[in-house]
Amino acid sequence: MAAASVAASESYLLFGKGGWICGILAEMLSQQGKSFRIADSRMENRESVERELDEVKPTHVLNAAGVTGRPNVDWCEDNKETTIRANVIGALNLADVTFLRNIHLTVFATGCIFSYDAAHPIGGPGFTEVDNPNFFGSFYSYTKGMVEQLTKCYANVLILRVRMPISDDLCARNFVTKISKYERVVDIPNSMTVLTELLPVSLQMAKKQLTGVYNFTNPGAISHNQVLALYKKYIDPAFAWKNFSEEEQAKILKAGRSNNTLDTTKIERDMPEVKFNDIHTAMEGVFQRMKVNVGK
Repeated sequence: MAAASVAASESYLLFGKGGWICGILAEMLSQQGKSFRIADSRMENRESVERELDEVKPTHVLNAAGVTGRPNVDWCEDNKETTIRANVIGALNLADVTFLRNIHLTVFATGCIFSYDAAHPIGGPGFTEVDNPNFFGSFYSYTKGMVEQLTKCYANVLILRVRMPISDDLCARNFVTKISKYERVVDIPNSMTVLTELLPVSLQMAKKQLTGVYNFTNPGAISHNQVLALYKKYIDPAFAWKNFSEEEQAKILKAGRSNNTLDTTKIERDMPEVKFNDIHTAMEGVFQRMKVNVGK
């Protein structure tokens, strides 16, 4: 009886209206029969956020808002004020007002704040939650790394570092869709987040009131070539691609790109009830489901 009462009292306010991850979270909450609302207020407007929080009185807030840039993070290089307003001012506003109201806040952040280095080489140990950002090659990553250092100071906040998010379809925001449209790709192993597997875990973590920083990726790393090979195997047998070096890539981009592996020991330890598939196993599942979805 008590457990049912607790479950019935859960309510969620989601930030990121019209966004990809926000939409998936809303669908999941709906399927679970949870009470939720997608916020109308904009995070940079502190007063309107406070009014909406006081009206809805959620037990949990999920922040999937923020600027990533369209078509990619190069956009942020030319729109720094807008990027700051959303990724820094807005994020800090939400952390502060939820803290003052004792509301648990889950932030869907990014792991694109690290770059392979001497202590964390390709194939070596991954970056952990206690490592400080070491990648500042794009304004997007610079703002996200800065805001993580500040928001993690709030005792009510759960920060989930998402990387190269992947869905079971070919929507425009899917990392697979993006790289399948590139003429050439850099073949470097990276940690990635399979949303089908991990977004349900985020709701479990919020319900458990976990706080602090977590690397929110499938264990291990997978290269761009390995991902595209699966795309060719399951989706388009005629597909072909070319590689080029990071140096060659840099010549056509305004901003650098983060490449890294994140260590998932902490999330696996704190969520023992979850079976985390390594990224290679998870990606096989993604493309098997994608093949069915694309064929519909």
